[in-house]
Amino acid sequence: MSPSAGERTGPLSGVRVIEMSGLGPTPFGCMMLADLGADVIRIDRVADVIPAGASVGESVTLGTDYLARGRRRVALDIRCDEGRELMLKLVERADVLVEGFRPGTMERLGLGPAPCQERNARLVYARMTGWGQDGPLSSSAGHDINYIALSGALALTGADGTPVAPPGLVGDFGSGGMLLAVGVLAALVERQRSGLGQVIDAAIVDGSALLTTMLRFLHDRGAWGEPVGMNMLDGGSPFYGVYETSDAKHVALGAVEPRFQRVLFKHLGVSEIDEMHDPSRWPELKRTVAATIARRTRSEWQDLLEGTDACFAPVLSLEEVPRHEQNQSRATFVNVAGDSQPAPAPRFNRTPAASPEPASSPGANSMEVLAELGVTREATQRLLDGSVVAAARHT
Repeated sequence: MSPSAGERTGPLSGVRVIEMSGLGPTPFGCMMLADLGADVIRIDRVADVIPAGASVGESVTLGTDYLARGRRRVALDIRCDEGRELMLKLVERADVLVEGFRPGTMERLGLGPAPCQERNARLVYARMTGWGQDGPLSSSAGHDINYIALSGALALTGADGTPVAPPGLVGDFGSGGMLLAVGVLAALVERQRSGLGQVIDAAIVDGSALLTTMLRFLHDRGAWGEPVGMNMLDGGSPFYGVYETSDAKHVALGAVEPRFQRVLFKHLGVSEIDEMHDPSRWPELKRTVAATIARRTRSEWQDLLEGTDACFAPVLSLEEVPRHEQNQSRATFVNVAGDSQPAPAPRFNRTPAASPEPASSPGANSMEVLAELGVTREATQRLLDGSVVAAARHT
């Protein structure tokens, strides 16, 4: 069961967020806000509710999604007048509303920024899309790979002339949900001065273009012009890249600075340290480093290089990551209802975030939230009977 608003701890305790149910960047951004103590109320569809007593099958999968952790969940039909009015009553008591629909969708529902901020002038209205709220592509469908392609980020990946899409990390989560959360926090800070909310237009294209700032600088100064896989920081140099070990696992080397290169190559027994600054020698030196790394297992390289200034790390699988002593010592992963999940981040010394509560089912908190709005039991039953609201047990 997710904690009520008064039980939450963390730097965002006391902040209430209304989240329109969605996929990818929107729930990730709202997960971050919930992790840091915000009371996030997620609005689900009535059709998504599992009736009490129903068998639990594939339909509950999204209800237990890690990205949905720490929320209170209300199932509401916002297409009808009564559902829309309940939504606006929630808005009246909220600090933030987050939606990730195509531009114009919330306006057609009568829940765009104008009617919401008419009810609550302090409301921060955050909008998450791929292309942005305007422009010739704004109403077109798309996904992570399309957005990072248009921003130039995708072209910076892969090798042999073929870009490789990272699995949502650059676009949906790094450029989308995290940018959304930063925007919400900035708007809340500004509201302390003005007393007014504002509309945030968070777009994955914009965010992923922003992520390329350093590489664009290097490119514009002539320091990043080779094909992908041949530049210093994309695997072209012998001291920055991924190498296979004798047991078919991998290690990552990142000794960019000369003082760290000296540590690394002393341990490797590679003597050509003075030639590392010459890109024309990189292909030959990479072969030397690769042959050296291939002589030992990943574990053997860990024993030799971890904890030194060689800028070394083993490439760990998702299963291995929580067991590494660095992650264990910092409690980088926490147990959430039996699952090992990433812990809230960043960390705060005075207002630490609590361990996340597991995701509950759509509609699990409908009755509780309606009661907070002052809706009587009789009125609540009428709303349930009319499928304006749905309620379900917790998972």
